[in-house]
This record gives sequence, structure tokens and C-alpha cells, in this order.
Amino acid sequence: MSQLNRAAILSEALPNIQRYSGKTVVVKYGGAAMESDELRAAVISDIVLLSYVGLRVVVVHGGGKEINAMLDMIGKEPKFVGGLRYTDRDTMDIVQMTLCGRTGKDLCARITRAGGRSISLSGIDGALFTARKMSGKYDWGYVGELEKVDPHLVEVALEAGYIPVVSTVALGTDDDTAYNINADTAAAELAAAMGAEKLILLTDVPGLLRDKDDPDSLISEITLSEIPALIKNGAVGKGMVPKLDCCVTALRKGVGSIGILDGRAAHSILVELLTDEGIGTMIIEG
Repeated sequence: MSQLNRAAILSEALPNIQRYSGKTVVVKYGGAAMESDELRAAVISDIVLLSYVGLRVVVVHGGGKEINAMLDMIGKEPKFVGGLRYTDRDTMDIVQMTLCGRTGKDLCARITRAGGRSISLSGIDGALFTARKMSGKYDWGYVGELEKVDPHLVEVALEAGYIPVVSTVALGTDDDTAYNINADTAAAELAAAMGAEKLILLTDVPGLLRDKDDPDSLISEITLSEIPALIKNGAVGKGMVPKLDCCVTALRKGVGSIGILDGRAAHSILVELLTDEGIGTMIIEG
């Protein structure tokens, strides 16, 4: 890349940095972006860079692969019901130990090594997430439905110059237990509670597609009012529908915009936030 090209990229980034400086951006981190050393390094460097230029970055992480690995170590088979992980008591213990412990602390260590300052928080800390047992067609065990989000500790961490790394385990209100919370839901509700300017969901697809079987049919921008028709005509795969439900909720509760990005693409977060074209799919009110 020539020096002129580098200068052009930096010049394009400036107004976007100014737009987001001082604003809250919530990144839901999971899937393929957590599984490759190269992609992990790219995500972490993006997060640290954004923090350095003045964005208030909050990371909400999953850890399905790590949970499955721990279950395998104790000889327990993962179980899914209706597309969601069934969480019995033993599994809930593993979920809590993995997400609140190893996964969260590992992310903090990586951020620190990249030059950032971070702190690991669970949804139990300061009653950040409170939940009751999820009800519905199936019994999912210790899977929770969020009742309240109290972002006070996250705000304190941001004001002190830390990048909060949040694990999606909630304090039970209907039982003396913790609950496993869907990471997309947790990220969306936290973004709404904080009045975030942007919510980013890192996924394992290029974004929202007009044809779920055609990766070249990417929708670069879509409004809330266009989403129901897209779901109705079957263009959206079943795995994307819950994510879209979270996006709709977040936008209706005041989040500025949402980016569904391909976590397999290195530096997708920087491209989305600091370039004019962006990457993936942006969902806006309308």
C-alpha cells in the first residue's frame, strides 16, 4: 500500500472517529472470531485502538466452544433443546466457571497485552443482569430470561478508563441460582440500557442476506420496517431470526444503529466504524 493510500484511509477515518468519540459501542464477541488466534488478535487490537481514540467500548462475550470443551473434560454430553443449550445444574456450574472465569479473564489478559486496560465483569456482579427461569414451549433448565439490566458497574469501569468485558451469566430473582443468558440478548439489552450509539454483533456469516444460500446477496443497510417482510418470505435463516429480534428490541429502546458483521473477516469492527462504506449489514430505525 502506498503512503498516499494510507493517508487517504486515515483521512476517511477522522470524521468517523469524531462521530463516535465519547459514545458507547457494545460489541458482542463470539463464534468464529473467538476460535482463531489470528482473528482474536485482530478483534482485540480493534477494541484497544477504538478505546485509545476515545470510544467507550464494552465487550459482551459468549463462549460456547469453551463450554463444550469443559463439558467434554468431565464426560458430559452437551444437550440442545429447540436450538438452545439445555442447562442443568452441572452444566450451569461449568457455564459460570468458564464464562466468568477462564474466558473473561483470558480476554482481559489479551486486551492488557495489546496495550489496553480491561476488567472482567459477570452479570452477577452488582446485579448487572437479573433474570428468572425462561418459560416457553420447552424446559431449558437454568436458562434465564432477563428482567433487568443495571449498567452502573459498567459505567464506573468506563469512567475509570477500563474496557469492560462482560460475561452473560445473570443473578436469579426467582431462585437461589445463576442463569445462563443468550449473549445476543444480553448485548442488545445492555446496549439499550446504556443508550449506546452502536451495537455490533460478530457472526459467522457476511451479514444479513436477501438469499440465505447466496453469500453475495448481502444487504448493506436495512430499516426496522423492512425486516418483517424479509423474515416472512423465508430469506432469513432460522439462526438469524433471534438475532434480528434482539436488534429490533435494541433499536426500539434507543440504540443508534446496529451492525451485523462477519467475525471471520479480520478488523471488521474497524472497517464498520471508521470507514464510510462499512462492512456487513447496518440496521437503522425507520
